[in-house]
Amino acid sequence: MTENAFVAHRSLLFTVAYEMLGSAADAEDVVQESWLRWVDVDHSQVRDPRAYLVRVVTRQALNRLRSLSRSREEYVGEWLPEPVLTSPDVADDVELAESVSIAMLTVLETLGPTERAVFVLREVFEMPYDEIAGAVGKSATAVRQIARRAREHVAARRPRVQVSRSEQQAVVERFLASLRTGRLQDLMEVMAPDVVLIADGGGLAAAALAPIHGVEQVAKVLARANRVEATALDATAVWLNGAPAGRIEIDGESVTALSLVVENGQVTRVYLVRNPRKLTRLDASVELAR
Repeated sequence: MTENAFVAHRSLLFTVAYEMLGSAADAEDVVQESWLRWVDVDHSQVRDPRAYLVRVVTRQALNRLRSLSRSREEYVGEWLPEPVLTSPDVADDVELAESVSIAMLTVLETLGPTERAVFVLREVFEMPYDEIAGAVGKSATAVRQIARRAREHVAARRPRVQVSRSEQQAVVERFLASLRTGRLQDLMEVMAPDVVLIADGGGLAAAALAPIHGVEQVAKVLARANRVEATALDATAVWLNGAPAGRIEIDGESVTALSLVVENGQVTRVYLVRNPRKLTRLDASVELAR
């Protein structure tokens, strides 16, 4: 029973940790640490295993998030979440898919650790305030105030336009096709005039150290990748973080994960993850749940 209860909720626990940390590797560590704590508990005293395990994972994730804050401040260039390969089924739960999107995880990175935990547990997993209070070590009244502030913070920064799965897929395919050819005009036509490109190389792979603004500048940067060796660039459609996305390989070795925000049929934001330490989850899909 001990193992079954944990296994039954493992996908949920990983999702909670991943949304709090933006890192699949760190989320796996948190889940493992939580398992070690779970096996030492008197399970006859646990009335609600799901709520108990979420509380344990939240506390471990908060500890990890606070310890990571300094390293992220010293990170080379822009920091983006670690992308994960998912099945198309994740998109069936619209709220879950939005909450694990690269765009949303990037917004959550601007919250403080406690605010992020409260937002994730309340807005994504719909936990009662008193349960969240127990997980983050605050009163229920304080948690309500934190939740309100976090909602306002996220609402001011999150992508507001929702597109259908078919539209997202169509734009992603068009974008990837333009990327394969490297034609500047094709790339410019698929992107909005005020498009922004954010790349994460972590000091380990070539990447812009600051966001690039404007369709002309972004198109030039993307077209340049094709010129490295035109026949060696492979851009394929995949599902990342619950949405159609892309996997780019140059010369069969240099891998980049591509995530796009689409609005009115055009790309408004391009996320490129090139840090090799963040590209280890692109060959086998992870299970997400709430």
